[in-house]
Amino acid sequence: MNEWLDRHMGRVFLAPAVTLILIFSIFPLIASLLLAFSRIRFRGGGFQMRWVGWRNFEKQFFGSEQFHLLGTFTTISLLGWAFGLACSAALIWWMFKYVRTHFTWVGFIGRLITFGMALGLSWLFAATLLSGNPFGTIGTTLFYVFIGCGVQFLIGTALAFACSQQLRGRTTFRVIFFVPMMITPIGVGYIFRMMADTTKGPFSGVWQWAGLGDFAWAADPWAARIFIVIADSWQWIPFVFIMMLAAFESVPRDLTEAAEIDGASPWQSFREITWPHVLPVAATVMLIRTIEAFKIVDLPNIMTAGGPGIATESVSLQAYYAWRSLDLGQASAVAYILLFVTVVICVSFFNLVVLGRVRKQQ
Repeated sequence: MNEWLDRHMGRVFLAPAVTLILIFSIFPLIASLLLAFSRIRFRGGGFQMRWVGWRNFEKQFFGSEQFHLLGTFTTISLLGWAFGLACSAALIWWMFKYVRTHFTWVGFIGRLITFGMALGLSWLFAATLLSGNPFGTIGTTLFYVFIGCGVQFLIGTALAFACSQQLRGRTTFRVIFFVPMMITPIGVGYIFRMMADTTKGPFSGVWQWAGLGDFAWAADPWAARIFIVIADSWQWIPFVFIMMLAAFESVPRDLTEAAEIDGASPWQSFREITWPHVLPVAATVMLIRTIEAFKIVDLPNIMTAGGPGIATESVSLQAYYAWRSLDLGQASAVAYILLFVTVVICVSFFNLVVLGRVRKQQ
């Protein structure tokens, strides 16, 4: 018995963790997948579950929920056509270049999926945003992801670089910059909803002084989206800050000092020494933050309830509203659409940006 335990001790210790993962992760994933291909009707004493195949997904892409997920398509403007054709040409050239140089079947299939996703999103924005048509929850979520994460990365990295220098009071600033991350997202939503109140909020006097006392930001789609991005950035800049600060402080000082002795300017030292050292951490931070941003649900729900209309509604919030109305099939379908978009974009970013740079260094 003791010999058997010695041989299988690793598996014995891993068994509880694997069991919990199977119970709380794998099982809900499979159950929600079955719900995505079914239609559930609740009735007295139970429910009725009927297999409907791809109908839940068809409703989102081609049916009555198309405007909700993708947006409204009428006519494509000249700018939309120019943008769509330019993106299509660039993507075709990218695939052609890969086939001509580094072709492998695994890489080709992966890039083909990335190509399809990028092409679809390009024409989605060409037909909605660039053509004056309202876009759906996919476009709104991507706005939160790309604009929000971009702003958070730039500000967080700048603050981290500043605090990595020999500045007086930098320890105090580190603590202050990290405080917003300790607040719950619901609390952040209520705080910014209160501060953005132009009539009764704590900064109502400032709004009045600026001539915006009668401005209803929650009734303007772009103003509402921007306020949500500001609130989300305020909460998550500390995460970027603390990670990038650790990366900047890990850069060997002897390299930067040698560059200064050789006459390199601060910008040259940052570009040639500091940034290459922190780039792997920066890519990892952006990957983690992007995955988290795709799941944004609390701030739009608290600050605007997805309004005006569905202008600030994310895909996660759309799935939540469908679940709250007991349409579990549609909720699961929307959640799996978001899962697919998130996986493709994040895996593409990791393979093309992170691993691409590693291959170049080798």
